[in-house]
Amino acid sequence: MAGKDIITMSQKELKRLSIIHKVIDKELTQIGASGMLNLCDRQIRRIVNRITQEGDKGIIHKSRGRPSNRKIPSKTKDKILNLCKTRYKDFNPTFASEKLIEIDELIVNPETLRLWFIEKGITYKKRKGKTHRAWRERKHHPGEMIQLDGSHHDWFESRGPKCVLMGYIDDATNTTFAKFYEYEGTFPAMDSFKYYIKKYGIPMSVYLDKHSTYKAITHHKSIEEELNNSEALSHFEKSLKELGVDVIHANSPQAKGRIERLFQTFQDRLVKEMRSIKTIKEANSFLVHYLPVFNRRFAISPIETTDFHRTLPEHIDLDRILAIKTPRALRNDFTVAHNKKLYQVLDTMNTEKVTVEERIDGKLLINHKDKYLNYKEIIQRPVKKPPEKLYTFKPKTIWRPPMDHPYKRPLYKSMHLNTINYKQKQEELVLTNK
Repeated sequence: MAGKDIITMSQKELKRLSIIHKVIDKELTQIGASGMLNLCDRQIRRIVNRITQEGDKGIIHKSRGRPSNRKIPSKTKDKILNLCKTRYKDFNPTFASEKLIEIDELIVNPETLRLWFIEKGITYKKRKGKTHRAWRERKHHPGEMIQLDGSHHDWFESRGPKCVLMGYIDDATNTTFAKFYEYEGTFPAMDSFKYYIKKYGIPMSVYLDKHSTYKAITHHKSIEEELNNSEALSHFEKSLKELGVDVIHANSPQAKGRIERLFQTFQDRLVKEMRSIKTIKEANSFLVHYLPVFNRRFAISPIETTDFHRTLPEHIDLDRILAIKTPRALRNDFTVAHNKKLYQVLDTMNTEKVTVEERIDGKLLINHKDKYLNYKEIIQRPVKKPPEKLYTFKPKTIWRPPMDHPYKRPLYKSMHLNTINYKQKQEELVLTNK
C-alpha cells in the first residue's frame, strides 16, 4: 500500500539525513559531520551503516512507537484514575500525587497525572494568572517579621459551624502557625498570639492589614493622645506595643502576599484533610499534628540562621498584657459602670479613675496603679422610693353655667329677642306721646 512508503521524520532527523547522505556520497568527511551534528565519529559510522543497509528509514530512532520501559501499567493507571474520581475528587494533580504516595503507596509524577486528567477530561482547580507587582525581598532572619491575618471560609464544608482561621507565617522561613476561632476579633487575635509566643517567642515586628481588630478606626482622640500628638491605638496594638513588637499595616492584601497565598493553600489542602472533622475543638487538635508536617513540606531555609525571636521573660505576666484595658470613672459611692453592668469596689482609695481589664479566659479585674481591687457585681440596683406627700391638693372646681343661661343661648335667638323688645318699646313711646 502507498501508506507503507510514507516515512514520518522530525526536522532534526531530516537535517541529520541530509548530512549523512553527503558523507555517503564522499562530499563530507565523518569527522566534519560529527562536528556539525555534535556527535562522535563512532556514532556517525553507526548511522552511515544503518542507512546503507535499511535506507532512509534507518535515521529514525528504534524506540519510536514502542512503549517506554518505565510506562505505568494500564491496571495501575486505571486504579489511580478511579481514586482521583472518588476519594481524591477535586484534588489538583500535585496534591493528588502526594496523597497517592502517602496513603495508597502508588507513585505517579504530578505532570503525568495532569496529562491523564486532560486525557480523561477530569477537571481540577487551576492556578490563576499572576498580575505584575513589585517584588519585595524576604527578611533575612527568622522572627524579624511575621504576617498575621484571619481567613473566613467554610472550613468544615457545611458539616459544622462557620469559623475563622487565624494564621501566622514567618517572612524569612515560611514557618506556619494557625488556630481556629469562632470569629475574627480582639480576643482571638490575642489568644492566638499568646500561643505563638509560647511556641516560637516574641517576634520583632508583625505585618497586619487595617481590619478594625488590628487598627483603631476612630476620628476622636483622647486628651493624652492629643497632648502627645500620637495616633489612637486598638487594644491589640496596645498589647503589642507593651511587648515591644513593631506593628506594620499593609495598604492592600497583595502587600502581605505570603499569608494570602498560605490561606489559598489551606483552603485547598486543609479542607480536604479535615473531611472527617466537624467541630473547632477537633480542628485545633488536628492542627497540632498537621502543622509540623506542613512546615517540613513548605518551609524554606533563611538567608541568615540567627533567630530574632525573643524568649518571654519569667517576670512578665502575658495574660495581663494580652487583655482589653478600659479606663473607667470611680463614682463617689465607689461603683464602676462597665458594659451595662455595675460593680461595687470594696477597697477604699482616693482616686477618680480605675482600669477595667477583660482577659482572654473571661476574667474581669479592676486595677489601679498595678494593684488589683476587690469588688463585687451589683446584680440588682436599689429602687428609689417616691417622696412622701406633705400637702394634699384639692382639685380646683370649675363653675359651668346651666343650659338655660343666656351664655348658652344661640346668638341669633338673642338678637331676635332684642329686636322684638326694641320694637315694643318704640311703640310704647309713640303711644305715650300721643
